[in-house]
Amino acid sequence: MTGGVLPAFAPIWALTGLGYLLGRFRVLGEGAEAALTKYVFVVAMPAVLFTTMQDTPLTALLNPGVVAFLLGTVVVGAIGFALGKWVFRRKLSEWAVSGMASCYANAGNLGIPVLLQLFGDSAFIIVVILLQTLVLMPALLALLETDSREPGRSRWRTLLMLPVRTPVIAASLTGILFRASGLHLPQLVAQPLHLIASAGVGTALLVLGMSLTSGGSREPVGTRRAEMATVVGLKLVAQPAITLGIGLLLRLPHPVLMIVTVCAGLPTAQNIFIATSQYALDSRFVRDCVLVSTLVSMGSLSLVSWLVGEFL
Repeated sequence: MTGGVLPAFAPIWALTGLGYLLGRFRVLGEGAEAALTKYVFVVAMPAVLFTTMQDTPLTALLNPGVVAFLLGTVVVGAIGFALGKWVFRRKLSEWAVSGMASCYANAGNLGIPVLLQLFGDSAFIIVVILLQTLVLMPALLALLETDSREPGRSRWRTLLMLPVRTPVIAASLTGILFRASGLHLPQLVAQPLHLIASAGVGTALLVLGMSLTSGGSREPVGTRRAEMATVVGLKLVAQPAITLGIGLLLRLPHPVLMIVTVCAGLPTAQNIFIATSQYALDSRFVRDCVLVSTLVSMGSLSLVSWLVGEFL
């Protein structure tokens, strides 16, 4: 390993803090948070996903750590779904969000610098991004759309129209088609698209910081804290532990085992917050899960990487 994880968090806290100041002092005016959230979901995030899918070969999924990471993600997500539905008594869209917040890793803007700091190689993070983009995000949006559909509207029609109605899914699928067909956008189109994508993650972090000025959840304090602690515990403790166990059963090579375990221990991605904020849900709960898991992960990731490297 080449170093600690703390330097990787610096830009995250800097941009989130800047977003808080922008929101606290109303620098961008009233309604700026809602406008920027919409911009990230409709423009910036699709640009990020399209360019990522177009530039990434699907053969990256042949990495030997894929099975361990995917199974660990599915198991923890299922636990999160079950607890949200039967313990915290949430409706479909809310337990879907809790489940995804329990297993959707901050791969893009934190996974890359963390892996570079620890291992000097971030190649596996491409696998994580592919799995989450192709499987988890469409699943989350499908559940949110299904729960928010208009009365009398067919559930199957809602799901079939999802790629058309949801920019992030449409952009991902289009990027995959471009990659598979060998097509390339004209430079006049590709260059501004990459510029938008390069600023997308930073804008999402600014929005996350701005949301801190909108107050806390409307839920009773005890219920909210218990549920948030559950989500954070699943993400930072259960997911790396389960992934590690699966990796040991599969007899993964030690370097691969270390990398997949650290990736599983990454905090909740702000993408879940951005997606949730587009629906009639209390997105502040997800915001708090993202922030708390990111804060705690500064210590937990260091501990996970040390334990795996020291004892296995």
